[in-house]
Amino acid sequence: MRNVVQPAQAGSGDSVSLTPSAPIERLQRGMHHDPFEVLGPQIQADGSTRIRAFMPAAEAVEVAGRPMVRVPGTDCFECLVPAGEGVDPHPRLAWQDKRSGTWNSLHCPYSFAPQLGEMDLYLFGEGRHFEIWKVLGARVKTVDGIAGCLFAVWAPAVLRVSVVGDFNDWDGRRHPMRCRGVSGVWELFIPGLDAGHAYKYEILGRHGELVTKTDPYARQMFLRPETTSRVPDERPYAWGDAEWLAARAHFDWQHRPMSVYELHPGSWRRRADGGFYSWSELAAELIPYVRDLGYTHIELLPVAEHPFDASWGYQVSGYYAATARFGSPDELRAFVDACHRAGLGVLLDWVPGHFPKDDFALARFTGEPLYEHADPRRGEHQDWGTLIFDFGRNEVRNFLVANALYWLEEFHIDGLRVDAVASMLYLDYSRRDGEWLPNQYGGRENLEAIHFLHEVNVEVHARFPGAITIAEESTAWPAVSRPVELGGLGFSMKWNMGWMNDTLDYIEKEPVYRKYQHNQLTFSQMYAWSENFVLPLSHDEVVHLKKSLLDKMPGDRWQRFANLRLLYAWQYAHPGKKLLFMGGEFGQWNEWQEAGQLDWVLLGFPEHDGIRALLRDLNRLYRDEAALHFWDFDPRGFRWIDCHDADQSVLSLVRQGPDGTPPIVVLLNFTPVPRHGYRIGVPAAGAWCELLNTDSMYYGGSNLGNGERLYPQPVPWMGFEQSIDVTLPPLGALFFKLCA
Repeated sequence: MRNVVQPAQAGSGDSVSLTPSAPIERLQRGMHHDPFEVLGPQIQADGSTRIRAFMPAAEAVEVAGRPMVRVPGTDCFECLVPAGEGVDPHPRLAWQDKRSGTWNSLHCPYSFAPQLGEMDLYLFGEGRHFEIWKVLGARVKTVDGIAGCLFAVWAPAVLRVSVVGDFNDWDGRRHPMRCRGVSGVWELFIPGLDAGHAYKYEILGRHGELVTKTDPYARQMFLRPETTSRVPDERPYAWGDAEWLAARAHFDWQHRPMSVYELHPGSWRRRADGGFYSWSELAAELIPYVRDLGYTHIELLPVAEHPFDASWGYQVSGYYAATARFGSPDELRAFVDACHRAGLGVLLDWVPGHFPKDDFALARFTGEPLYEHADPRRGEHQDWGTLIFDFGRNEVRNFLVANALYWLEEFHIDGLRVDAVASMLYLDYSRRDGEWLPNQYGGRENLEAIHFLHEVNVEVHARFPGAITIAEESTAWPAVSRPVELGGLGFSMKWNMGWMNDTLDYIEKEPVYRKYQHNQLTFSQMYAWSENFVLPLSHDEVVHLKKSLLDKMPGDRWQRFANLRLLYAWQYAHPGKKLLFMGGEFGQWNEWQEAGQLDWVLLGFPEHDGIRALLRDLNRLYRDEAALHFWDFDPRGFRWIDCHDADQSVLSLVRQGPDGTPPIVVLLNFTPVPRHGYRIGVPAAGAWCELLNTDSMYYGGSNLGNGERLYPQPVPWMGFEQSIDVTLPPLGALFFKLCA
């Protein structure tokens, strides 16, 4: 144990400050803008070196065996090393803790040169640094042979930024950071820190506001209700999906089947004690389950860190941090890796349109608006109680564009479904007159947000061939899924909200009234080819008293199940990629609740298991038959046989593939009335066989159908040279193909 050294014991050769200078006083009060002016080794005019350290927790401090003297009235210690005596460029300080009396040692953080490159700062200021997460945030690294952690954060126009954490008693005076000039970036390398430490930033705003914030670029955070950032482990994950990524680079998504199982990882299944499944537990059960159902992709509701479970992940506080609810970032990587090795793609919901007002995160980050637009007429969603990013600010746009790329690069995500695109496109979205500001031309279009969406899509598609972007966009904005160079927004696909709303509104009606709303089924063909559409039956349709899909269906119990089977058949018969939210695959009765798990017990009932069996077969049929997927976005893939039979609420159509592939004929009967001898025209003269019948007893139906080959008669019908007589089951759908 070393003895405590008092200031009076300083060596005679040392010169100490009898009173604190103005810079030291500012440092003591936490008001100094440039701590490197005061702290660390400072070469004096006579060649000597003054070493200073600010250590509020220290009773005594030594450097290189020399006692350092406390500047009276402060927590600043210093000593003067005469000229000619060697000084380590990174002096190691030994200090005695006031409370425990123990001695500790560390390298002086204020002896290191700036670590961030000028080009990094320049590109960030221009909004063009698309790997900025490798620059800002916390990074364990080695500098001049000394291990530690480099912290960097963007906080322009403030008086001070400090790193606070479990390593400095959360005292903002102990590790003030270096300002990198007009870039607004602050940095500090702290020797001796490794992965796992908790930290935040303490920011003293230009008007004296003191705020403590999580790191916007934190790549790991602690489990809620904690709101602290965590120094991440920099060891690389050993990926095993090289074969998948190589194939993805050539993925012809326009002409390949794409059937998406949308899920909320926190409520698909729960442990017996109600706790969340880990990513590894999900991988063990979810992947074989989804593969058995025949889906091509999993879509995860947002998994970036968020404080409030009931937000489902759509109010993000840590854009670069995978939520701690289900495990570490590497455990998420292992989940994606396992999906890829099992032949499943992974899509991710991404939320750049708004962020919450939580005072520990992005909101008023410097004590005043920074990430959000300062004017609430542009910077706030009144309906949602959230804030809107300032898309016109280079550094904010860079934060978001790089974040999209981050998930694809660091986690091998195969695509992003972008939430609430309409709210970004329109300045008057959900606002009354007087509550919004027009753009520079007097219009309602958010030009900065449009530029941002262009940039995201261009960069994603250029850097990750085969990756897709999907817009949740609910208006008639043109060319959402057309390339930027052709005047579009650049998305790969767009959710077909019109099809979804019309279809659900139609099928919720009692069958006797459906003939009056027949156009709700046929109208989608008026715009089906204007975009690359996904047909979504998503989480949004089974919450907030909207009822589950099964519970929406009219009629008695048998008719409800029959209607649901018919709905799914219509989705797979209609052009467009497919999406279904978890629980829909077995006909969950209850609305989705994020606080529990799906009602898995229902699979013990034949009717519910029949729904699952139907979806398994629909996915197989969709995957195996080119006619059902190859021209999903092209009018060559679809032809009505008869779309006018409103009185009987029957639709008949042909799906067509490329030359040389057989067409698929589909009939849908939206009434509970069986129809015998129902004639339709067919595109070929050969015998036709029933491929799939939603009324099969295997699915829980009445087993009415066409068990034998149907041979066409030379009776012209609906523009075809030949026709067949078909038996239509009640509330049923039939898929036919030329017999082998």
